[in-house]
Amino acid sequence: MITAAEILAASILIVDDQDSNVKLLERLLHDAGYTNVASTMKPEDVSSLHRDNHHDLILLDLQMPGMDGFEVMEALNAGGQDSYLPVIVLTAQPGHKLRALQAGAKDFISKPFDLLEVKTRIHNMLEVRLLYKKLANYNEVLEQTVRERTAELRESEERFRRLTELASDWHWEQNASGDFTNISGPVFETLGFGMEAFLSPAGGDEAADWDDAQREQLRAKIAARQPFLDFPFTRTDASGARKHFRVSGEPMFNESCRFTGYRGVGVEVNAGPAAQEAGS
Repeated sequence: MITAAEILAASILIVDDQDSNVKLLERLLHDAGYTNVASTMKPEDVSSLHRDNHHDLILLDLQMPGMDGFEVMEALNAGGQDSYLPVIVLTAQPGHKLRALQAGAKDFISKPFDLLEVKTRIHNMLEVRLLYKKLANYNEVLEQTVRERTAELRESEERFRRLTELASDWHWEQNASGDFTNISGPVFETLGFGMEAFLSPAGGDEAADWDDAQREQLRAKIAARQPFLDFPFTRTDASGARKHFRVSGEPMFNESCRFTGYRGVGVEVNAGPAAQEAGS
């Protein structure tokens, strides 16, 4: 929420070519407790003043010589300084109100001034303006946080990849559709074919020497998005020798907790009683 102190400390710019109107609005705002009020009788200076001071509210007279209020709003919009144009127009012409709103003004105050109306519209406008700024700041902080977390995630994944490549014979990654996107290490030389063939439903001739039950168990774990650690499997090579392997993997999720695929590592283990028991 916006506090009364925040509203009274908001930056306000009065733009009117009539000195009497400027003094009236200044006195009204000071009496109401506003502490950050500026004014100008030169409409051509408004764009640069707003660029330098980022006013929370501009009270803008529409009928001024040389450069009227519509031209001032056009200059403010062209400057691209603020996606939310914080302008209340001051006008004695009822027909100008709709045109002013279409030009980007957020509200209007009729002349001659009704002091209660002036104070109410200014207060309401500032409350909306400050809420808008808080939301914009929050979104900016949120976007920065997401960028930082994404960078941290990428760094962590890169560390993981480097460490797993050092600690394993091969490293593999697949996307949410099950397609392999990254395989490193001597997979073909070690297994006799790629991991994709091993995990595919059909398997094919290349997977004929593998234990179908083990292959199906591993495929089921991946389909259920379950992590697995040191999952054992075996195959018989061309010479008739039994080889033993272990594979570990985990599902991957992005910063929105959406599943993006799997990554894992595999190692060949020495044949022996323990390996034979694990592969049985």
